[in-house]
Amino acid sequence: MLLYLQTNQQIMKNLLSGLKISVPEKIYIKDPETSELGKKIIENGILLINEIGFESFTFKKLGLKIGSNESSIYRYFESKHKFLLYLTSWYWAWLEYQLVIETFSISDKQEKLEKAISVITKPVEKDTNFSHINETLLHKIIVNESSKSYLTKEVKDENKKGYFEVYKRLIFRIEKMILDIEPSYVYAISLASTIVEGSLHQHFLKEYFPSITNLGENKTSTIFFTEMIIKTIS
Repeated sequence: MLLYLQTNQQIMKNLLSGLKISVPEKIYIKDPETSELGKKIIENGILLINEIGFESFTFKKLGLKIGSNESSIYRYFESKHKFLLYLTSWYWAWLEYQLVIETFSISDKQEKLEKAISVITKPVEKDTNFSHINETLLHKIIVNESSKSYLTKEVKDENKKGYFEVYKRLIFRIEKMILDIEPSYVYAISLASTIVEGSLHQHFLKEYFPSITNLGENKTSTIFFTEMIIKTIS
């Protein structure tokens, strides 16, 4: 038993050593995680977008909130679009981190996929490992604003530059779990992306259009997607 635990711990250590909460470097000018001002920009940017919405959000307003010049924010991000790309990429990287931790020791293929679906769809709680980021508020921003990061004329070029690599990598992980259960299923990547995007959409409907979703206190997004996905590939 001791040897088993040590082996599992080593596997986890090796796995997490190559997995970091990191954002593609081309999105930012200076990594905000490298300074207290940068972390302050991220922390308060999340609070401000959650408060007033992304369309009303400006670096000038953020500068006033943190007591710094607007120009200091531009040393980290060239535009508020890049700032939103940073927040969405950080969120997907954090979610991928949670998925790996929660599923790495599960050997049963269906159980592993069900756990992954739970990680993706369940309500988000604050992670104390990142004191300057409120993941609960960030999740609300992802639900309400993340589509604005890619519904642009520049999306093809930004995709080529790797801005969405973390988002796509998370979906590829889920695709693999689906194929591990049913290798012949030809829509695995579509199903995987449906879990990720569909979960956000259902959270949005629950909040703003509750009359057109069945989700509620006793009918969660996790139950819905787990039932749908397992029945689809069975």
